[in-house]
Amino acid sequence: MLAIDNGSQSTKVHIVDVAGVVVASAQQPLRPYAYPEPGHVVHPDDDLWDSIASTCRAALRAFDGDPQDIAAVGLCTIRFCRALLDEHGALTEPVLSWMDVRVPRPHQSDPGVAYVTTSSGYITHRLTGQFNDTAANYAGLWPIDPRTMRWSTDEAAFVAAGMPRAQLFNLVDPGDLLGHITADAAAATGLPVGLPVFATANDKAVEALGAGVDEHTVLLSLGTYIAAMTMGRTWSEGPTHWANYACLPHRYLHESLGIRRGMWTVSWVRDLLFPTGFAPADGRSLEELLNAEAAMAPRGSGGLLTLLDWLAPTDAPFRRGAFLGFDGTQGRSHLFRSVLEAIAITMADHIEAMENALGNSYDAVVVTGGGAKSDLMMQIVADVLGRPSLRAAIDDAAGLGAAICAAVGVGLHADWDTAIAAMVGPGTVFTPDAQGVAEYLPVRARYRALRAHADPLFSALAEA
Repeated sequence: MLAIDNGSQSTKVHIVDVAGVVVASAQQPLRPYAYPEPGHVVHPDDDLWDSIASTCRAALRAFDGDPQDIAAVGLCTIRFCRALLDEHGALTEPVLSWMDVRVPRPHQSDPGVAYVTTSSGYITHRLTGQFNDTAANYAGLWPIDPRTMRWSTDEAAFVAAGMPRAQLFNLVDPGDLLGHITADAAAATGLPVGLPVFATANDKAVEALGAGVDEHTVLLSLGTYIAAMTMGRTWSEGPTHWANYACLPHRYLHESLGIRRGMWTVSWVRDLLFPTGFAPADGRSLEELLNAEAAMAPRGSGGLLTLLDWLAPTDAPFRRGAFLGFDGTQGRSHLFRSVLEAIAITMADHIEAMENALGNSYDAVVVTGGGAKSDLMMQIVADVLGRPSLRAAIDDAAGLGAAICAAVGVGLHADWDTAIAAMVGPGTVFTPDAQGVAEYLPVRARYRALRAHADPLFSALAEA
């Protein structure tokens, strides 16, 4: 199977066998977001499609086998994007990012727009020429009935979303056929003409599938947006969590509150601490150097606390990111460790609040994303939450999830359970350290009290 994982920062393409082994892969960073006017955040030009096409070609070049041996494609793209298309399926403007202020608002009718869809709907049309899309990428402001995962039967829902039914794609379930690779798509991507393309879900849900998350575990996804989620059989929402569509037909994910620009902030700190072009003399990456240094810093980072609001939540737009507690004894190791601890503590509070609301308890935390590569981060998560943290067996769990969907869709595995059992392998387990658990308890208590002091300050600064 060829798995396309188009995320917020890069596009990854993997060629995966029926045992879940990645036999070839390629990755290309996306271009920086464009800001054509205040509040508008878009993927410049046709960057999503261009990156997918070029990354497919690169993965095929890295593949030692025959491209005709590829049985199917699984397509996974970024969630909460909006694509506006003309009658032929071409973009009328660049794809709107999840950060664009227009995405959570009703669509404003434009005579040039014939279709309103998601990033996956747009890429499906580029690959197959069909106006089909996965139902599991329509969380947010769309006229969809979450319990049927089909377009609503209530005309008022279409009016509220500003989207007539005629402007919306046909919906299919994860693992269902979206279409076949067209001659134009084959010329752009190098994929064989006629290759079937199968639906997945939104990128976070596909990641949960590839990580093997079930109703007894919780996924901590360390991406640009950091979220925690677990499987559920019913649609459930509340102040501590919201419902998303799972990458299994008619199943759901319960997702906690999260951190906007989560791992982006880690990269920001890394780049802030080192001059452009600096490389460690011993050949390590900057991340490896910082993690090694931070591992030597004490738990609690010498009293340094980080507020992770480099992108404020929509319900508290006055918030800003902050480092609090400098006294001259801390260095870059404390600064970096403080960010990692803030991520773990913030998400631990969110996970526990979701557990209490759902009346559930999770045996372990499965950690995915770039941050999961750090042994230090994995141990901090285990100690802060006081339960085992499991590093997913594959770096790109979303890519594996897309391959699982393709394998089920094309019939290489008989059903979802069989595919998951065959393709999702065990990862590395980090067990809680008793002393670490004890030392983080007072640190967590200080974090919980921090908002009551910081919010009035940032609110006053915003007003000024």
